[in-house]
Amino acid sequence: MKAIGIITDSHSGITQREAKELGLLVLPMPFYVGEECCYEGVSMTREEFLDKLRLGAEVRTSQPSPAEVTGIWDQALLEYEKALYIPISSGLSGSYATARMLAQEEPYAGRILVVDSGRVSALLHRMVLDARELAREGYPAEKIREILENSRDKMVIYIGVQTLENLRRGGRISPAAAALGNILSIKPVLQFDVGTLDVFKKCRGFAKTKKTMLMAMRHDLETRFKEWYNRGEISLLAASSAPPEETAEWVGEIREEFPGLDVMCDDLSMGVSCHIGYGGLGIGCSCRPQRP
Repeated sequence: MKAIGIITDSHSGITQREAKELGLLVLPMPFYVGEECCYEGVSMTREEFLDKLRLGAEVRTSQPSPAEVTGIWDQALLEYEKALYIPISSGLSGSYATARMLAQEEPYAGRILVVDSGRVSALLHRMVLDARELAREGYPAEKIREILENSRDKMVIYIGVQTLENLRRGGRISPAAAALGNILSIKPVLQFDVGTLDVFKKCRGFAKTKKTMLMAMRHDLETRFKEWYNRGEISLLAASSAPPEETAEWVGEIREEFPGLDVMCDDLSMGVSCHIGYGGLGIGCSCRPQRP
């Protein structure tokens, strides 16, 4: 039996194909389009989903059932002595709390270690890759969880949204604010930082939104993450719920602003896109976890 398996959920943006290539397991997360329950990477293609978003379909997220969670754990424990389960941030979903409760029961106690990632999307993807690197370096599962949770605040992501409708439906802004914002072409920049998603700045027009995100990222690299930036221990991240051509253009702008830094670009998961809406673009960074 192998020592350590790694499991995450599809809010990480890791596809089933990518998971197979990396030797990981990814739990497809449920979401609703109208009254139809769908599963990321199973029920519909990304192109179909984005088209529904663009046309204003009613979408909302949901949690996986305990049986779905333990089912993927059972699959992992057939192959591994222990497994790290790295789900979406506890600040954004109750999935983490449910997993912690389930992991205290037999046959999972001591074998499934649930990580409170504080992350989602590309940030969660990067943490999963960090976990994989730490396992390859020979750290035990308990120490990997400790290292990851100690480093969860060494990151940030900014997301610019094209539409306020999805934020209105999610209760993050009022109907009146959404209506006024649409009239004035307000395109807010959201900031995700350790489990919270808040409005960072309100911009007039999406060109200003993108410029604001690039400036904010530059400021973070030169201040709060300067130590890691100077050591070359920063992963620069991009995320998108926009069509491929707009995503490619955005990644090009990031590379032009930060020459010499690699950019890992992920599609925002369908679940995250339910809140961000069609056409969202993001930029973030994650620091390499410090080893003991």
